[in-house]
Amino acid sequence: MEKKIKYLDNRKESYKTSSNIFISFKYACNGISYVLRTSRNFKIQLIFAVTSLIIGFLLKISITNHVILIATIMSVLILEILNTSIESIVDLVVKKEFSFLAKISKDTSAGAVLLASINSVIIAVYIFIPKIKLLF
Repeated sequence: MEKKIKYLDNRKESYKTSSNIFISFKYACNGISYVLRTSRNFKIQLIFAVTSLIIGFLLKISITNHVILIATIMSVLILEILNTSIESIVDLVVKKEFSFLAKISKDTSAGAVLLASINSVIIAVYIFIPKIKLLF
């Protein structure tokens, strides 16, 4: 019974929102840090992001294209964080049991990241190919 009361107390705490904006930012940074430490795909996407930004700088793309590139990079990273969040919630709910609905949830969130990644490649090709052609 005591264990159940402690669980309920912890649960009540999880529904509170921080009244301090700096603590809220700390929680957000903790989330980003968690994904950076635990998600192989997030690390790979960051490597591609930095590489794309360096290539953009070297090819002297326009400021408009830089903004488009950064917005595209951010969309992929945001979706990867959401994907990690969805997968964690699903794992929490279903524990170690298979659930077809859990599979759908995880697969569709991963699919969203895949579509954003494909979109980022299309945008990179659109931005970089004309500049690369000028080099030859």
